[in-house]
Amino acid sequence: MGRRYYCDYCDRSFQDNMHNRKKHLNGVQHHRAKKAWFDHFRDTAAILYDEQTKKPCRKFLQKGICDFGPNCRFSHMSEEDFFHLQRQVEEEQQRREDSKDRTKPDQTVEEWLSRREKKQSAISTKGDKKTEEDNEEGQAKMNVPPQLLSIPDLPPSLLPPPPGGWKVKVNTEWG
Repeated sequence: MGRRYYCDYCDRSFQDNMHNRKKHLNGVQHHRAKKAWFDHFRDTAAILYDEQTKKPCRKFLQKGICDFGPNCRFSHMSEEDFFHLQRQVEEEQQRREDSKDRTKPDQTVEEWLSRREKKQSAISTKGDKKTEEDNEEGQAKMNVPPQLLSIPDLPPSLLPPPPGGWKVKVNTEWG
């Protein structure tokens, strides 16, 4: 039977030879399937812009169905769909702006390190009679840069310990 070629875009296979592969890869059905695949990864702002530039499809508005389907050059979006897409674009822009604000540190690493050294030297020269727990809490608070605490969903390994330390059961078996 020979080797077979499988096209991921079209979800079909055929006998693999130069003629069949060339015929398939240049075919309209393959181009449509490939375009549909890459449209899944398009930015919502680009989709909104494209849909706003298109005129509404009369056939789709009248009958609720269009013979051309997703290949129609007219828009099949309703007012409600436009509204939802526009809200989604605005939310994405807001998330991008928020992430940019988080990545901009209020202070440099050098400033933070110098502040940390000053605090540690102040603690060591004070001579206060603190318990070890109080000392550990102060160090935990001081060792965590404020930029880290502003990031949501930090992994547990980067979170500071809770104010009384970690609670460990006596009968806990590890391994």
